[in-house]
Amino acid sequence: MNSLLPLRHVRTAFLDFFFPLRCLGCGTEGSVICIQCRKTLHHIEAPFCQRCGTPLNDRVKCPTCSTHPLTSIDGIRSLFLLEGTMRQAVLQFKYRHLKAAAATLGELIINSFNLQPRPGEALIAVPLHPKRLRQRGYNQSALLAVELGKLTGLPVLEGALVRVRDTIPQARTKSAAERRSNVQGAFACQQQMNGRDILLIDDVCTTGATLDACAAALKSAGAGSVRGLTLATEPFPSPAAKP
Repeated sequence: MNSLLPLRHVRTAFLDFFFPLRCLGCGTEGSVICIQCRKTLHHIEAPFCQRCGTPLNDRVKCPTCSTHPLTSIDGIRSLFLLEGTMRQAVLQFKYRHLKAAAATLGELIINSFNLQPRPGEALIAVPLHPKRLRQRGYNQSALLAVELGKLTGLPVLEGALVRVRDTIPQARTKSAAERRSNVQGAFACQQQMNGRDILLIDDVCTTGATLDACAAALKSAGAGSVRGLTLATEPFPSPAAKP
């Protein structure tokens, strides 16, 4: 029997020894988010908007859908509020090359979201434009989709959806209307969906504009339904908060 470890295992062991993972909440070694800090994450529970996933709190109507309703996507589910440790995890995962966070974040999604019965037949990640992909070196949403594919057994349709227009980052836009305009027509589907129900994966949802634009492209290629699943969403101001 060959006792040599595969190269990827040697590489992982080397990195773990010299650069051990530390919890982004408390600094404890061993995990991106330790067991104790996972308990502090703010899970989004009902009531929330069934269309865009916005937490409703005491609201009767969704303030987002009342002013800027989504037109193509069949629903969005975000699992955590983007605050505290979760915000740090997303920022490090997305902008600081902490690709090792994908496994932990994928596990958090599965543990927080009941995927039975399965809400889709295939997973598709929100794509980056090739220019931004070269700059960043990876697509964090694609890494999440791969992890979710491993955990659910659902196929990941890599390359099916592409970003054909290099838009400015959504975080730089000033309003929901500007976000819609920014991503309108920015995506294209390169293969026929043949009526398949698609689960669209992204890291963060703010207004749902990007997911809605992706859904429009997928449905134009014959997708039966498109639902968005994201790790987190921005906290929505309380009704009593001042503008």
